[in-house]
Amino acid sequence: MSGYLADVNPLVLPGVYAPQEDTGLLAGALSEEPLPPGSEVLDVGTGSGALALEAARRGTRVTAVDVSWRAVYAARWNARRAGLPVRVLRGNLFEPVRGRTFDLVLANPPYVPAPHSGRAPRGRARAWDAGGDGRLVLDRICREVPGLLQPGGVLLLVHSALSDPNRTVGQLRAADMKASVTRRRRIPFGPVLRSRQEWLRRRGLLSGGENNEELVVIRAELPR
Repeated sequence: MSGYLADVNPLVLPGVYAPQEDTGLLAGALSEEPLPPGSEVLDVGTGSGALALEAARRGTRVTAVDVSWRAVYAARWNARRAGLPVRVLRGNLFEPVRGRTFDLVLANPPYVPAPHSGRAPRGRARAWDAGGDGRLVLDRICREVPGLLQPGGVLLLVHSALSDPNRTVGQLRAADMKASVTRRRRIPFGPVLRSRQEWLRRRGLLSGGENNEELVVIRAELPR
């Protein structure tokens, strides 16, 4: 993956989501988005802060949010080390920025379908486990993001095809946003999906012998 955190090696604390293929795919979409200096950007679920730093390099005003204190510490440290002014807040999804609006919202949320365990994900699993259909956080983003965007504001959201991109696009369009899949990439299964292949096949989310995952970026724009 190229582009983000090119000048330093990011600090990634144990339990914090490290930049991976989905980060790179979203960074590519971000690089094509026109962002005048001073634009207000929100990076929700920032992890180590990779995408927040990419946006800050464009001269934007970046706020980053994560529910994990370790992620908050890592993102703050990476921003300080890169010399970039990123405000990093701890909280659940959009809670820390209620009442504010943004020109661009970046989201790489948990989206991996997970067997029901009877309790919320904990530790590292909070970065990827998202309920039986993978939409535990995605549906919240679709419901809430229109209220956080300025007129003409844009959402860039990455998730797996296993968690139903058509449903995401449909929900965003139902909120009167212009939405579509703008990027796709197929990658081999990582350790989490390899460990769940049989369960995913029983759920009908995988066909027999399939061992690749498709990632998608969805772009949604609020009308002016």
